[in-house]
Amino acid sequence: MERSAPQPLHIPVRSRLGDGTITGHLLQPEVSPRGVVTIHPATATPERFYFSFADALVDRGFAVVTYRMRGVGSPAARTNPRLRMSDWITEDVPAVSAWTEERFPGLPQFALGHSLGGHALLLGFGGERLSGIVTVATHRAATRDIITRTERMRVRAILSALGPALTRLLGYAPGERLGLGEDIPRAALLEWSHWVSRPDYFFDIPELSAAARMARMLTPVLSVGAADDLWASPGQIDELVDRLLLAPVERRTFNATEFGVRKIGHHGLMRRSVGSGAWPEIIGWLARAADARAADVQGADSQAAGVGPTDSQAARAQTAEAQPEGTQAARAQEMSALTPHRNARVGT
Repeated sequence: MERSAPQPLHIPVRSRLGDGTITGHLLQPEVSPRGVVTIHPATATPERFYFSFADALVDRGFAVVTYRMRGVGSPAARTNPRLRMSDWITEDVPAVSAWTEERFPGLPQFALGHSLGGHALLLGFGGERLSGIVTVATHRAATRDIITRTERMRVRAILSALGPALTRLLGYAPGERLGLGEDIPRAALLEWSHWVSRPDYFFDIPELSAAARMARMLTPVLSVGAADDLWASPGQIDELVDRLLLAPVERRTFNATEFGVRKIGHHGLMRRSVGSGAWPEIIGWLARAADARAADVQGADSQAAGVGPTDSQAARAQTAEAQPEGTQAARAQEMSALTPHRNARVGT
């Protein structure tokens, strides 16, 4: 499918530190998009990392919004020392989500969150109009839960000892030197260090109200991960999504042998060279959700025009009658056929 040239974005964000701007890009097919997907990045991960997956989404007819979290990379990490991880969750993600909703008011809205980006979505900061959420390698990230002793000791050394010490010395977190990715602000690394040291990760942070937020989430979720991800093991992912008490959840764990690669790891599912074999399944889930949402809208329009609905449209209309149009509850009902069991485990 033909694609339009990426459009640079400058999205305003209201912040406790003063109003700012989030930079990103809008990618669109030449034809009218079937839906829009906002990609919320992982910690210390550059926007460009997601361009290949975004291109694959555009090829399936989606418009896509990508962006960089404020303070990620040099020199932004040095000039935003007070930006916290919780600011990315509660300020950046809602700002980009609101921009997308306003830009595409008539399209089905979806979001993909990688690691931290997925945390923000499952806490409900991705907007009120989402018809579906995909999380990638998003887990309960307490260091004590890391399975292998070697990796557990390595993460503890980086995030609880060396990382905080270097960060306090330099005034920013040198992500590349620490093996974390790009540089990030001082406050972000120190808050991250605090969260991973807690037994229940950010569920132990009262001001986030994480357990209550996830318990009332209704948006359907596809939660994917890699069997060999030492940071986000299948068990750690399960520990997180099991907090979704109402949302339909489908789980999928991919193995490196499925793709003929040596390793997937924490970032591999978003790399074309490693995880592109998983993309048809992920994008197919989004496409089916977009088509289901479009069918409901078409059925509602037909009824308003006095045209009889199809049997499937009539069935969905009966569901919608019990709930206000456009609510998260209605969208959870719409997707129940796609995720028949709340916590279906696939490939685990």
